[in-house]
Order: sequence, then structure tokens, then C-alpha cells
Amino acid sequence: MKPAKSKKGDHPPKRSGDAKKSTGPEYRNRRAFFEYVILEKVEAGLVLMGSEVKSIRGGQINLSDSYARVSDGEVHLVNCHIAEYKNAGAFGHEPLRARKLLLKRAEIRKLEKRTEEKGLTVIPLRLYFSARGIAKVELGIGKGKQHGDKRQATKERELDREIRREMSRY
Repeated sequence: MKPAKSKKGDHPPKRSGDAKKSTGPEYRNRRAFFEYVILEKVEAGLVLMGSEVKSIRGGQINLSDSYARVSDGEVHLVNCHIAEYKNAGAFGHEPLRARKLLLKRAEIRKLEKRTEEKGLTVIPLRLYFSARGIAKVELGIGKGKQHGDKRQATKERELDREIRREMSRY
């Protein structure tokens, strides 16, 4: 049997890389968008122990107070609480340990330069599992908002919500 000829509007077959971006649970740091203005985003791999992966898949993670720190040419995720996995026994992990982030050397240098600038910090925005099941964290380079900025953001959000509500009526 002959293969069907492709027509002008046909699309090529999907490759495995075209699959959706993430599989499994995704955790967002909603507090980061309220407290910081996000200037840039970077994706990084995360070095985890087996018990940490099990806990994350179980939803036992808190990103709200965590941040990333660059030191000695490495980036670490600090203050990210991943609860102990109860079935790990003696092979468990420390809930608040610093976890190494996997980035290219150029990205690490860029983060290091940006954090040296006054008022900029690196914060995790979301943690998810890639299509291959690998833990990834999306980092944001952010500048802290002042109290007035937070109030303004709340007003804008409420106004936006009100406009959408009115638009849905008609």
C-alpha cells in the first residue's frame, strides 16, 4: 500500500518533544507575584532525593518563603519546605535543606550579576515535572514591591475582575 500524499495544508506528525510542557502536579508560589515585580524568568533543574520526589508528588511542598542564592558558582534553593516522606524510614531527607539547582554556566553568571544589583532577588515561581518526569523549577528575577505598589496591584486586580464580571453579563 502506498503512503498517502501530503496536501499543502497538512501538518507534520507530532514528535515526542511536542508533548505538553508538564506532567503531574504543578505548584505555584502565588505570594511571589504579590510581593515582587517579576523582570525575567529562568527554568532550572532541581537535584532531589527519592523521598523528596515522593513528597512533592504527594503535594507536601511550600515555596512561599523560599529564594535562590548564588554562591561559589552554584545556585541553591533555600528555605523550600518539602515535608518528610513517611514511608522513607531512615533514608528520608531534611525538610528545609538547601537544594542545588541545575543551570548552565552562562545562566548562573547572569543570575549572579542581576542579584548584585540593588533590590533584585531570585525567587521560585513554580515547581513542576517535565514531560519526561524530571523536576523543574521556574525562577523569577524580581524586585520587591513597596506597600503602595501592593495596594495598587490589588486595586487593578479588583477593577479587572469587575470589568470581566460586567462583560459576562452582556
